[in-house]
Amino acid sequence: MEKAFENVLELTTREDYDKVLLHVKRLIKEATKNGALDDPEADNEYIREIGRLSHLGAEYENKYIQFTYLKIRTKSPLIKSIEEEMYRRNIKQKELANMLGINEPALSQIMCEKRAISMKTAKKLHKSLNIDPKLIIDYA
Repeated sequence: MEKAFENVLELTTREDYDKVLLHVKRLIKEATKNGALDDPEADNEYIREIGRLSHLGAEYENKYIQFTYLKIRTKSPLIKSIEEEMYRRNIKQKELANMLGINEPALSQIMCEKRAISMKTAKKLHKSLNIDPKLIIDYA
């Protein structure tokens, strides 16, 4: 396996970034051919080198490339609060749906902010998860 960028700790030019991406593609092709990627639990030189170079590429992208065509939705503070409380209490979405008296698809739509929260559900959110009423009013 060729380690073409062994001493590189950071990518600072687009040219280097493009070269690293091309090398990663070659490594993936070679590793696949050699069976080094067959086992999802495997830890070998291909996987480590592909991971290291991919990380360098990701750092370059975060620092220098603006992906203006990607729309990244941020979750509302209400949804974040619900998720945090679910995590804290170790509650699955199905369990929460039962607690709120709604079906799981409806809760999923609420969590993706594709469905509004009814007053009845808002009250249950406050009572069941102790979600701040102001947060519910502002973001429901």
